[in-house]
Amino acid sequence: MSTGTEQKPMSAGNKADAIKDFGQTDIAGFQSDIHCISIIGQVEGHMILPPQNKTTKYEHIIPQLVAVEENPAIKGLLVVLNTVGGDVEAGLAIAEMIASMSKPSVSIVLGGGHSIGGPIAVSTDYSLIAHTATMTIHPIRLSGLVIGVPQTYEYLDKMQDRVVRFVTSHSKITDAKFRELMFRTGELARDIGTVLVGKDAVEVGLIDAVGGIKEAVAELKRLIDQKGAVH
Repeated sequence: MSTGTEQKPMSAGNKADAIKDFGQTDIAGFQSDIHCISIIGQVEGHMILPPQNKTTKYEHIIPQLVAVEENPAIKGLLVVLNTVGGDVEAGLAIAEMIASMSKPSVSIVLGGGHSIGGPIAVSTDYSLIAHTATMTIHPIRLSGLVIGVPQTYEYLDKMQDRVVRFVTSHSKITDAKFRELMFRTGELARDIGTVLVGKDAVEVGLIDAVGGIKEAVAELKRLIDQKGAVH
């Protein structure tokens, strides 16, 4: 499975460094036609987050998506999510790019696919969620200084509508159901919204199926074969 870097045989010194720095050993060379992109930690947008935050920088993801679309050797995209959410516009940019790709794509939520992670999860052709993974659906919020004028609230409403339209047009969940989950009270402490665990996300129509990496790769290979048969 491609991750954007070419694997080369490791020397003894490099192997020791890899074990020490990354906890990994050498894997036998294998040329895959699937590229894997991970959305981990917080989606970082126009503002740089503190160095102790684990982030996914959207300016790193976008060139990868362009390369996947252009590279004839890559037949499909696997998106792995374990994210708390983050910058809404950056998340939507990533989601829109994935949704507009010509190559088959599959996403899998492992751990969490919260907030703006939801649109990214449903942007692929097929989506899965692990049994124990969770997704939090809540209204758009601003952190930091909020200017209390009507234009600010209008902007938030429009941003929220963009998220709702994207999610409902790329999944089986209805507009009414998604908004009901978004504005549900009493489930989250000091906040409004809903936490979906594993099969709950499938039952409401947000995610296609419950499964793990085996099912995700199998579905992606099926979509690749299906696309090849059509052509």
